[in-house]
Amino acid sequence: MQSGDVFSLFVLFMAVMFVAAIAWAVPVRLWVEAISAGVRVGISQLVGMRLRKVSPPAVVRPLIWATKAGIPLSVNDLEAHYLAGGSVDRVVRALISADKASIELGFQQAAAIDLAGRDVFEAVQVSVIPKVINTPKVSAMAKDGIQLIAQARVTVRANINRLVGGAGEDTILARVGEGIVSSIGSAISHKEVLENPDAISKTVLAKGLDSGTAFEILSIDIADVDVGKNIGADLQTHQADADKRVAQARAEEKRAMAVAHEQEMKAKVQEMRAEVVKAEAQVPLALAEAFRQGHMGVMDYVRYNNIQSDTSMREAIASGDDTDGEPLA
Repeated sequence: MQSGDVFSLFVLFMAVMFVAAIAWAVPVRLWVEAISAGVRVGISQLVGMRLRKVSPPAVVRPLIWATKAGIPLSVNDLEAHYLAGGSVDRVVRALISADKASIELGFQQAAAIDLAGRDVFEAVQVSVIPKVINTPKVSAMAKDGIQLIAQARVTVRANINRLVGGAGEDTILARVGEGIVSSIGSAISHKEVLENPDAISKTVLAKGLDSGTAFEILSIDIADVDVGKNIGADLQTHQADADKRVAQARAEEKRAMAVAHEQEMKAKVQEMRAEVVKAEAQVPLALAEAFRQGHMGVMDYVRYNNIQSDTSMREAIASGDDTDGEPLA
């Protein structure tokens, strides 16, 4: 192959690459589509989007939808929202839906809602068609001790002006559950709640539970009320058992104290007997000492023995036994 042919192939290859680069950088078909829809977008703007790593279809096609819906939007605003990480498609669809429903919603507000992490298109739909939220079953006890299990349906409508910074569905459910518990707990009897379940919804709805949330509560309907356990009776039973155990513990404590006191008295008696035995052991010594000192004579000792014998006889008579161990007649 000659050098001229190689050069021709190289030039052809470069031309093909140049055309491919132009076709990628300049979305001619998208530009024609925008022009035919009445959207003024220059070739330079499309090329600039490519260089700024912005997808031209993600900006131009939503702009075409907005123009056809009669909503004036700027290419720069849509591109800035795309670069900020927002969904241009969702914001534009929300603006179109809000415009058709006669809901006042500007681009800046919709973009802020989208960047806040909320689905702005769904919020507009909920503003048009209210949403029904089913609460989980809530257990509460009336003043008569009967447990009631209630479930409610909360109809809400999105509040566009409070979507940014407003609380979500979880807060609504928590507040409604708290209101149900408070309303049932204030009832004198569970029969009152069963007879008028709408009183719960009226009481809860009057508390303004949607304050600070992204929703407006339209209605609270009690879907179901079931009778649960007799918690009051269970509590009284448990209290009676606890009182019984306390009384048993106190009685056992008193019995233990009585046993301890008895053992203590027995120990004292044994101690006193030991002292008596010890003292009696000293008597012969004292008598011997008295003989030595001359304080006691033979006749004194005889009288002492007579007194001892008389005492023993009297004790035997008092006990009812004779000397042989047989009862006296």
